[in-house]
Amino acid sequence: MKLTLKAATFAVVSSLAASGAMASETVRIGVPSWTGAQAIANLLKVVVETRIGGTAELVPGNNATIFQAMDQGKGDIDVHPDVWLPNQESFTKKYVDGAGTVTLSSNAYEGNQGFCVSKDFGEANNITDIADLGRPDVAMKMDSDGNGKGEMWIGAPGWASANVNEVKVRDYGLMDFVEPVRAEESVKTARVKDSIAKGEGYAFYCYKPHAVWFMFDVQMLSEPTYDPANYVMVQPSDSADWFTESKVATKDALKNVQIAWSNSLADRSPAIMEFFQGFALTADDVSSFAFEISGNGRDPAEVAMEWVEANSERVDSWLGL
Repeated sequence: MKLTLKAATFAVVSSLAASGAMASETVRIGVPSWTGAQAIANLLKVVVETRIGGTAELVPGNNATIFQAMDQGKGDIDVHPDVWLPNQESFTKKYVDGAGTVTLSSNAYEGNQGFCVSKDFGEANNITDIADLGRPDVAMKMDSDGNGKGEMWIGAPGWASANVNEVKVRDYGLMDFVEPVRAEESVKTARVKDSIAKGEGYAFYCYKPHAVWFMFDVQMLSEPTYDPANYVMVQPSDSADWFTESKVATKDALKNVQIAWSNSLADRSPAIMEFFQGFALTADDVSSFAFEISGNGRDPAEVAMEWVEANSERVDSWLGL
Protein backbone atom coordinates (compact mmCIF):
# COMPACT_ATOMS: atom_id res chain seq x y z
CA MET A 1 0.00 0.00 0.00
CA LYS A 2 2.85 2.35 0.91
CA LEU A 3 4.61 1.53 -2.35
CA THR A 4 1.42 2.20 -4.32
CA LEU A 5 0.90 5.53 -2.56
CA LYS A 6 4.50 6.52 -3.18
CA ALA A 7 4.17 5.62 -6.86
CA ALA A 8 0.98 7.65 -7.17
CA THR A 9 2.57 10.61 -5.41
CA PHE A 10 5.60 10.41 -7.70
CA ALA A 11 3.34 10.28 -10.76
CA VAL A 12 1.49 13.42 -9.67
CA VAL A 13 4.72 15.29 -8.92
CA SER A 14 6.20 14.18 -12.24
CA SER A 15 3.07 15.28 -14.06
CA LEU A 16 3.16 18.72 -12.44
CA ALA A 17 6.87 19.06 -13.21
CA ALA A 18 6.26 18.08 -16.82
CA SER A 19 3.41 20.58 -17.06
CA GLY A 20 5.65 23.30 -15.70
CA ALA A 21 8.40 22.43 -18.16
CA MET A 22 5.92 22.38 -21.01
CA ALA A 23 4.53 25.77 -20.06
CA SER A 24 8.05 27.21 -20.13
CA GLU A 25 8.46 26.28 -23.80
CA THR A 26 8.74 29.57 -25.68
CA VAL A 27 9.33 30.42 -29.34
CA ARG A 28 9.36 33.55 -31.46
CA ILE A 29 8.26 32.91 -35.02
CA GLY A 30 9.47 35.11 -37.87
CA VAL A 31 6.75 36.34 -40.21
CA PRO A 32 7.83 37.36 -43.75
CA SER A 33 5.44 39.47 -45.79
CA TRP A 34 3.98 36.88 -48.18
CA THR A 35 0.65 35.26 -47.37
CA GLY A 36 1.80 31.64 -47.33
CA ALA A 37 4.48 32.44 -44.75
CA GLN A 38 1.96 34.32 -42.61
CA ALA A 39 -0.40 31.35 -42.72
CA ILE A 40 2.28 28.83 -41.72
CA ALA A 41 3.59 31.12 -38.96
CA ASN A 42 0.11 31.29 -37.44
CA LEU A 43 -0.30 27.53 -37.75
CA LEU A 44 2.96 26.95 -35.87
CA LYS A 45 1.81 29.38 -33.19
CA VAL A 46 -1.54 27.66 -32.68
CA VAL A 47 0.05 24.21 -32.33
CA VAL A 48 2.67 25.47 -29.87
CA GLU A 49 0.06 27.17 -27.71
CA THR A 50 -2.85 24.71 -27.88
CA ARG A 51 -1.10 21.35 -28.19
CA ILE A 52 2.29 21.88 -26.53
CA GLY A 53 1.14 24.39 -23.94
CA GLY A 54 3.96 26.79 -24.74
CA THR A 55 4.14 30.45 -25.61
CA ALA A 56 4.57 31.70 -29.17
CA GLU A 57 5.07 35.22 -30.47
CA LEU A 58 4.90 36.36 -34.10
CA VAL A 59 7.71 38.72 -35.13
CA PRO A 60 7.54 40.43 -38.56
CA GLY A 61 10.81 40.46 -40.50
CA ASN A 62 12.45 39.89 -43.87
CA ASN A 63 14.60 36.90 -44.75
CA ALA A 64 17.90 38.52 -43.77
CA THR A 65 16.60 39.66 -40.38
CA ILE A 66 15.06 36.29 -39.54
CA PHE A 67 18.12 34.25 -40.50
CA GLN A 68 20.47 36.58 -38.65
CA ALA A 69 18.37 36.33 -35.49
CA MET A 70 18.22 32.52 -35.73
CA ASP A 71 22.00 32.48 -36.13
CA GLN A 72 22.49 34.58 -33.00
CA GLY A 73 20.38 32.14 -31.01
CA LYS A 74 19.22 34.64 -28.39
CA GLY A 75 15.53 33.98 -28.91
CA ASP A 76 14.76 37.22 -30.77
CA ILE A 77 13.48 35.07 -33.68
CA ASP A 78 13.69 31.28 -33.54
CA VAL A 79 12.06 30.01 -36.73
CA HIS A 80 11.52 30.90 -40.38
CA PRO A 81 8.16 29.42 -41.49
CA ASP A 82 8.62 29.31 -45.27
CA VAL A 83 12.16 28.94 -46.66
CA TRP A 84 12.17 28.72 -50.46
CA LEU A 85 15.18 26.97 -51.97
CA PRO A 86 17.20 27.72 -53.96
CA ASN A 87 15.85 31.31 -53.70
CA GLN A 88 17.15 31.73 -50.16
CA GLU A 89 20.19 29.54 -50.66
CA SER A 90 22.58 32.37 -49.82
CA PHE A 91 21.16 32.31 -46.28
CA THR A 92 21.09 28.54 -45.86
CA LYS A 93 24.65 28.22 -47.15
CA LYS A 94 25.80 30.81 -44.64
CA TYR A 95 23.88 29.71 -41.54
CA VAL A 96 22.93 26.06 -42.12
CA ASP A 97 25.95 24.74 -44.06
CA GLY A 98 28.53 27.27 -42.89
CA ALA A 99 27.94 28.44 -39.33
CA GLY A 100 25.86 25.40 -38.42
CA THR A 101 23.60 27.53 -36.24
CA VAL A 102 20.35 26.88 -38.11
CA THR A 103 18.61 23.62 -39.04
CA LEU A 104 16.54 23.17 -42.20
CA SER A 105 13.57 20.81 -42.05
CA SER A 106 13.74 17.66 -44.16
CA ASN A 107 9.97 17.84 -44.80
CA ALA A 108 9.48 20.07 -47.84
CA TYR A 109 6.57 20.86 -50.12
CA GLU A 110 7.02 21.73 -53.81
CA GLY A 111 6.92 25.27 -55.13
CA ASN A 112 6.75 26.55 -58.70
CA GLN A 113 7.60 30.11 -59.76
CA GLY A 114 7.00 32.16 -62.87
CA PHE A 115 5.17 35.15 -64.32
CA CYS A 116 1.44 35.44 -64.83
CA VAL A 117 -1.20 37.42 -66.67
CA SER A 118 -4.96 37.10 -66.48
CA LYS A 119 -6.37 34.52 -68.90
CA ASP A 120 -8.57 37.16 -70.53
CA PHE A 121 -5.60 39.44 -71.21
CA GLY A 122 -3.45 36.52 -72.37
CA GLU A 123 -6.03 35.09 -74.73
CA ALA A 124 -7.04 38.47 -76.17
CA ASN A 125 -3.42 39.32 -77.02
CA ASN A 126 -1.96 35.88 -77.70
CA ILE A 127 0.36 36.06 -74.68
CA THR A 128 1.71 32.63 -73.71
CA ASP A 129 5.45 33.11 -73.24
CA ILE A 130 7.56 35.55 -71.22
CA ALA A 131 8.98 36.92 -74.49
CA ASP A 132 5.50 38.14 -75.45
CA LEU A 133 5.75 40.82 -72.76
CA GLY A 134 8.45 42.43 -74.90
CA ARG A 135 6.10 43.02 -77.80
CA PRO A 136 5.43 46.78 -78.14
CA ASP A 137 1.66 46.26 -78.46
CA VAL A 138 1.57 44.25 -75.24
CA ALA A 139 3.85 46.66 -73.35
CA MET A 140 1.61 49.56 -74.36
CA LYS A 141 -1.45 47.82 -72.90
CA MET A 142 0.40 47.23 -69.63
CA ASP A 143 1.53 50.87 -69.32
CA SER A 144 -0.74 52.51 -66.74
CA ASP A 145 1.42 55.58 -65.96
CA GLY A 146 2.27 56.66 -69.51
CA ASN A 147 6.05 56.27 -69.24
CA GLY A 148 6.24 54.01 -72.27
CA LYS A 149 6.84 50.78 -70.34
CA GLY A 150 4.44 48.17 -69.05
CA GLU A 151 4.56 47.60 -65.31
CA MET A 152 5.29 44.13 -63.97
CA TRP A 153 5.33 43.28 -60.26
CA ILE A 154 8.49 41.27 -59.49
CA GLY A 155 8.04 40.80 -55.72
CA ALA A 156 8.15 42.62 -52.43
CA PRO A 157 11.13 44.54 -51.00
CA GLY A 158 13.48 42.12 -49.25
CA TRP A 159 12.46 39.06 -51.27
CA ALA A 160 15.35 37.10 -52.79
CA SER A 161 13.00 36.14 -55.63
CA ALA A 162 12.48 39.81 -56.49
CA ASN A 163 16.22 40.12 -57.11
CA VAL A 164 16.10 37.05 -59.36
CA ASN A 165 13.16 38.47 -61.28
CA GLU A 166 14.86 41.82 -61.82
CA VAL A 167 17.81 40.00 -63.37
CA LYS A 168 15.39 38.00 -65.51
CA VAL A 169 13.76 41.15 -66.86
CA ARG A 170 17.19 42.25 -68.04
CA ASP A 171 18.39 38.88 -69.37
CA TYR A 172 15.11 38.12 -71.14
CA GLY A 173 15.63 41.37 -73.05
CA LEU A 174 12.58 43.08 -71.56
CA MET A 175 14.16 46.19 -70.02
CA ASP A 176 13.14 48.46 -72.92
CA PHE A 177 9.52 47.34 -72.62
CA VAL A 178 8.86 46.35 -69.00
CA GLU A 179 9.33 48.30 -65.78
CA PRO A 180 10.02 45.94 -62.83
CA VAL A 181 8.06 47.06 -59.78
CA ARG A 182 8.68 46.11 -56.16
CA ALA A 183 5.81 46.55 -53.72
CA GLU A 184 4.10 44.65 -50.92
CA GLU A 185 2.07 41.67 -52.07
CA SER A 186 -1.19 43.31 -51.00
CA VAL A 187 -0.51 46.06 -53.55
CA LYS A 188 -0.03 43.44 -56.27
CA THR A 189 -3.23 41.63 -55.36
CA ALA A 190 -5.23 44.85 -55.50
CA ARG A 191 -3.68 45.72 -58.87
CA VAL A 192 -4.47 42.29 -60.33
CA LYS A 193 -8.09 42.60 -59.21
CA ASP A 194 -8.37 46.13 -60.58
CA SER A 195 -6.76 45.28 -63.93
CA ILE A 196 -9.16 42.36 -64.47
CA ALA A 197 -12.18 44.47 -63.53
CA LYS A 198 -11.14 47.21 -65.97
CA GLY A 199 -9.93 44.89 -68.73
CA GLU A 200 -6.40 46.29 -68.52
CA GLY A 201 -3.10 44.55 -69.14
CA TYR A 202 -0.93 43.56 -66.20
CA ALA A 203 1.83 41.01 -65.57
CA PHE A 204 3.15 39.84 -62.23
CA TYR A 205 5.42 37.39 -60.50
CA CYS A 206 3.38 34.38 -59.43
CA TYR A 207 4.02 31.12 -57.69
CA LYS A 208 2.40 27.96 -56.45
CA PRO A 209 1.15 27.42 -53.80
CA HIS A 210 -0.68 30.75 -53.54
CA ALA A 211 -4.17 32.10 -53.08
CA VAL A 212 -4.07 33.81 -56.47
CA TRP A 213 -5.02 30.53 -58.19
CA PHE A 214 -8.28 30.48 -56.24
CA MET A 215 -8.90 34.23 -56.41
CA PHE A 216 -8.50 35.00 -60.13
CA ASP A 217 -8.46 33.27 -63.50
CA VAL A 218 -4.76 33.59 -64.33
CA GLN A 219 -2.17 31.71 -66.35
CA MET A 220 1.56 31.20 -65.91
CA LEU A 221 3.70 32.10 -68.93
CA SER A 222 6.23 29.68 -70.35
CA GLU A 223 9.95 30.40 -70.00
CA PRO A 224 13.08 28.71 -71.34
CA THR A 225 13.54 25.34 -69.64
CA TYR A 226 15.62 25.49 -66.48
CA ASP A 227 19.31 25.35 -67.32
CA PRO A 228 21.86 25.73 -64.50
CA ALA A 229 24.43 27.09 -66.96
CA ASN A 230 22.15 30.05 -67.63
CA TYR A 231 21.03 30.43 -64.04
CA VAL A 232 23.81 32.08 -62.06
CA MET A 233 22.28 34.20 -59.29
CA VAL A 234 24.35 36.27 -56.89
CA GLN A 235 22.31 37.80 -54.07
CA PRO A 236 23.03 41.23 -52.51
CA SER A 237 24.07 39.44 -49.31
CA ASP A 238 26.92 37.85 -51.29
CA SER A 239 28.12 40.81 -53.34
CA ALA A 240 27.46 44.53 -53.66
CA ASP A 241 27.80 44.05 -57.43
CA TRP A 242 25.19 41.27 -57.47
CA PHE A 243 23.17 42.60 -60.41
CA THR A 244 26.17 42.74 -62.75
CA GLU A 245 27.54 39.40 -61.61
CA SER A 246 24.25 37.56 -62.06
CA LYS A 247 22.87 35.91 -65.18
CA VAL A 248 19.39 34.39 -65.18
CA ALA A 249 17.91 33.60 -68.59
CA THR A 250 15.95 30.48 -67.75
CA LYS A 251 12.97 29.35 -65.71
CA ASP A 252 13.56 28.60 -62.05
CA ALA A 253 13.87 24.99 -61.04
CA LEU A 254 11.02 23.62 -58.98
CA LYS A 255 11.47 24.65 -55.36
CA ASN A 256 11.72 22.88 -52.07
CA VAL A 257 9.94 24.86 -49.36
CA GLN A 258 10.33 24.11 -45.67
CA ILE A 259 10.78 25.65 -42.25
CA ALA A 260 14.10 26.42 -40.55
CA TRP A 261 14.88 26.97 -36.89
CA SER A 262 17.67 28.09 -34.60
CA ASN A 263 19.73 25.26 -33.14
CA SER A 264 19.58 27.07 -29.81
CA LEU A 265 16.02 25.74 -29.42
CA ALA A 266 17.46 22.34 -28.54
CA ASP A 267 18.41 23.70 -25.12
CA ARG A 268 15.81 26.44 -24.68
CA SER A 269 12.64 24.75 -25.98
CA PRO A 270 13.29 21.09 -26.86
CA ALA A 271 9.61 20.11 -27.15
CA ILE A 272 9.01 22.85 -29.73
CA MET A 273 12.12 21.84 -31.66
CA GLU A 274 10.87 18.22 -31.78
CA PHE A 275 7.55 19.49 -33.13
CA PHE A 276 9.37 21.43 -35.86
CA GLN A 277 11.24 18.26 -36.84
CA GLY A 278 7.94 16.46 -37.49
CA PHE A 279 6.05 19.37 -39.04
CA ALA A 280 5.02 18.82 -42.70
CA LEU A 281 2.58 20.46 -45.11
CA THR A 282 1.58 20.03 -48.76
CA ALA A 283 1.34 22.72 -51.42
CA ASP A 284 -2.44 22.28 -51.40
CA ASP A 285 -2.51 22.94 -47.65
CA VAL A 286 -0.67 26.21 -48.10
CA SER A 287 -2.76 27.30 -51.08
CA SER A 288 -5.97 26.74 -49.12
CA PHE A 289 -4.61 28.71 -46.15
CA ALA A 290 -3.55 31.55 -48.39
CA PHE A 291 -6.91 31.66 -50.13
CA GLU A 292 -8.82 31.87 -46.88
CA ILE A 293 -6.60 34.75 -45.73
CA SER A 294 -6.14 36.71 -48.96
CA GLY A 295 -9.23 35.68 -50.86
CA ASN A 296 -11.79 35.62 -48.09
CA GLY A 297 -10.17 38.20 -45.86
CA ARG A 298 -10.11 35.95 -42.81
CA ASP A 299 -7.84 36.33 -39.80
CA PRO A 300 -4.79 34.03 -40.13
CA ALA A 301 -5.01 32.96 -36.49
CA GLU A 302 -8.65 31.95 -36.93
CA VAL A 303 -7.87 29.96 -40.08
CA ALA A 304 -5.00 28.18 -38.33
CA MET A 305 -7.09 27.33 -35.27
CA GLU A 306 -9.88 25.96 -37.46
CA TRP A 307 -7.44 23.81 -39.43
CA VAL A 308 -5.79 22.36 -36.31
CA GLU A 309 -9.18 21.41 -34.86
CA ALA A 310 -10.21 19.73 -38.12
CA ASN A 311 -6.90 17.87 -38.60
CA SER A 312 -6.08 16.57 -35.14
CA GLU A 313 -4.62 13.29 -36.41
CA ARG A 314 -2.11 15.08 -38.64
CA VAL A 315 -1.14 17.39 -35.81
CA ASP A 316 -0.72 14.35 -33.55
CA SER A 317 1.68 12.86 -36.12
CA TRP A 318 3.77 16.03 -36.08
CA LEU A 319 4.01 15.72 -32.29
CA GLY A 320 4.91 12.04 -32.42
CA LEU A 321 1.67 10.94 -30.77
